Amino acid sequence: MTAIFESRARADTATEKLKIYAQPQRLMILSYLLRGESSVSDIDRSTGIGQPALSQQLAALRQADVVRTRREGKQICYDLADESVRLCVRTMEALLTDQPDPQKILQAATVADNAAEKPATGSGTAGFAKIL
Repeated sequence: MTAIFESRARADTATEKLKIYAQPQRLMILSYLLRGESSVSDIDRSTGIGQPALSQQLAALRQADVVRTRREGKQICYDLADESVRLCVRTMEALLTDQPDPQKILQAATVADNAAEKPATGSGTAGFAKIL
């Protein structure tokens, strides 16, 4: 992997990604979506952003591939696009507190990622074989 300081193109790409997160309403939306998939009305109710601004910010997040959507009848549900987005938002939440503790941040990010990668146990043939 090329370090950011080794490539102007990589630095430009990183800066463009950071711009997506560097908007208060978008960061609020992404933080809320750490809890899981939500409808637009749930996001609006929880963040208090308001419908016109919320729609505009969700469109920007979709265009940047930071969130994904799923249609459920007339409702559109939003979720974080992938684990890299989840890790980024979780890390920002940990770093941007009044007294960030780098060790706790690293531990929280690592534990959360490892938990997400663990396969479900006790289901199917593989789960049955483990019991024996």
